[in-house]
Amino acid sequence: MAGRPRLLFVVNEAYFFWSHRRILGQAARDAGFEVHVAAPSDHVWAPADFEVSALSSERFSYHAIPLSRRGTGPVAELRTLLALYRLYRRLRPALVHHITIKPVLYGGIAARAAGVPAVVAAITGLGQLFVGRDWRTRLLRWAALRVYRLASGHRNLKAIVQNPEDGRRLAASGAIRPERIVLIAGAGVSMREFQPSPEPEGPPLVLLAGRLLWEKGVGVFAEAARRLRGAGVAARFVVLGNTTRTNPHAVPEAALRGWAAEGVIEWWPRRTDMAAVLAGTHIVCLPSAYGEGVPKILIEAAAAGRAIVASDIPGCRDIARESENALLVPPNRPDLLADALRRLIDDAGLRARLGARGRAIALDEFSDSLVVERTLAVYRSLLDPASRAAISS
Repeated sequence: MAGRPRLLFVVNEAYFFWSHRRILGQAARDAGFEVHVAAPSDHVWAPADFEVSALSSERFSYHAIPLSRRGTGPVAELRTLLALYRLYRRLRPALVHHITIKPVLYGGIAARAAGVPAVVAAITGLGQLFVGRDWRTRLLRWAALRVYRLASGHRNLKAIVQNPEDGRRLAASGAIRPERIVLIAGAGVSMREFQPSPEPEGPPLVLLAGRLLWEKGVGVFAEAARRLRGAGVAARFVVLGNTTRTNPHAVPEAALRGWAAEGVIEWWPRRTDMAAVLAGTHIVCLPSAYGEGVPKILIEAAAAGRAIVASDIPGCRDIARESENALLVPPNRPDLLADALRRLIDDAGLRARLGARGRAIALDEFSDSLVVERTLAVYRSLLDPASRAAISS
């Protein structure tokens, strides 16, 4: 392994790296990097059978780090910061790629202190912190913006944003200097894995899939489904995903079971075979009010040739485009969501036209190969000449 520059990914969930950045890790490894992954040893959103040992099957070296995803206690946060500093000093990576907010903030500070030569900060959406309006969230946002400035002050850093609005907001707030911001839309999906297929027989199936948070519009979706069922619309409404007790914004299991018992929705547990799931759907819906990057489920839906109904917010509208491959509605409006869903439920021809256009958009702009190519180009721009010479172009 001598002579191979070390690339360290730091992320708040090992499974998130596995599901969203594994292909990038494989490409970096094949280009000549020695790939390492640092993440907490516990799992919040991972399937029950996922283990970090899966990383070794791809020749990725794993490092456990103490990181509380939602905690704000000063002792625990300092522990995370010190653990990252020690890891960087011991591992001596040529480049660190931070993913999600705490790795970006604490990892950025630790990288400056430890003398890491190059840093990538991946902003995967501004999240709950930038959409919440209660006093506590506003205070945390004020503090986070100032920590962003410190974390992004590394002399050799690029910040990757997934949609232009996030980049403009971070630049306007002074969190990150505009010349350091690079736009790479989403994490990409495999156009080979996600292929268009004929719609299945039977009543149209409308799917909401993802993390089951209130801000993702799960309650709005349930209310829209209730209205449509009350109007006699023949369709199935499926919520796919697991809930958790560790996030106060998570939809409680009792609410999901209650809606299912009422006949409003079907609740399916998390699935890892999303290509097969999408082949069995007619419409994909994401009525999010969250600070999205570019939602992967919407890229997958477009790649699979499925019509989309989504919120008209940054991130969603970067892949879901009004009257091209999607119908967009304001967030938190179950009445308008129900109208848009009914329009697609009743019009198979419109679904087909939107789905075909979605596939073309996904191929042109959101393939995993394109995202990997652009990200590796960012890496090369940051590496010193010796490290750059050690990897393939």
